[in-house]
Amino acid sequence: MISVIITAFKEPKTVQKSILSVSNQISKKDEIIIVAPDYETLNEAGKLSSKLGNLRLIKDQGKGKSAALNLAVSKVNGEILVLTDGDVYVGDNSIESLIEKMKDKKIGAVSGRPVSTNYKIRMLGFWSYVLTEIADFRRKKALVNKKRLFCSGYLFAIRKELMPKLPEGLLSEDGFISHKVYRAGYKIEYSPESVVFVKYPSTFKDWIIQKKRSAGGYNQIKKIMNVEIRSFRSESSGALNLFRYASNIKEIFWIFALFLSRIYLWAIIYRDINFKKKKREELWQRVESTK
Repeated sequence: MISVIITAFKEPKTVQKSILSVSNQISKKDEIIIVAPDYETLNEAGKLSSKLGNLRLIKDQGKGKSAALNLAVSKVNGEILVLTDGDVYVGDNSIESLIEKMKDKKIGAVSGRPVSTNYKIRMLGFWSYVLTEIADFRRKKALVNKKRLFCSGYLFAIRKELMPKLPEGLLSEDGFISHKVYRAGYKIEYSPESVVFVKYPSTFKDWIIQKKRSAGGYNQIKKIMNVEIRSFRSESSGALNLFRYASNIKEIFWIFALFLSRIYLWAIIYRDINFKKKKREELWQRVESTK
């Protein structure tokens, strides 16, 4: 049995599309769980209950995604969990591809492939295109070289028995879960056919908020688990490869701007984590332009 868990927060405009994108990819014996702290999202999701008999709604206490996932996992029935979000939607046959790879008992989790829905003709849209393509390239390369890769929180499958209880306050649940899977002695597979469509930030302010939350989250995991998953040094390696995605002078300029922005981003992360000692409530901010 498969349990699809969709975590959401104030996403009434997108949650139905998220639900419907997965509902026709699973059987009636499987289940879809919507977990959200706000009634607007739950009410909008609930409008599909008459159409989908396997849809369940759970209200969490608004303590963050980690707490919401802990609550949802404690109530699901599936042996395999598919985790995604209420502000993204899943491509056709994506779940089938995830589950197919889980037939190998050595595989503990399988990551999907995020694809940007932003307009590439704008700088931030171009950045989202480049960064998602780089992530796809690195995951494929890791598989070829038999190195570790990490799941994307936008879409991945995991065996329920391997799903850890998450510490409240985590900024990067996907990184924490991925490392736990490896520690349990399992592999993580990549399914580039399992596409999940994501709207990325369209303002620089929101871009900083989102990237600080994700990249800073790996810094947080380093302190919690005493392992470095992601750093400025690891991000910088192979940076010149970014230029292969530029097809004109304007896009070359945007690549240079991306370099400078990433340096600025990591400076902020270092300041907030090591000097200001900001808590999760201060570091986690809602990214409005992605909704």
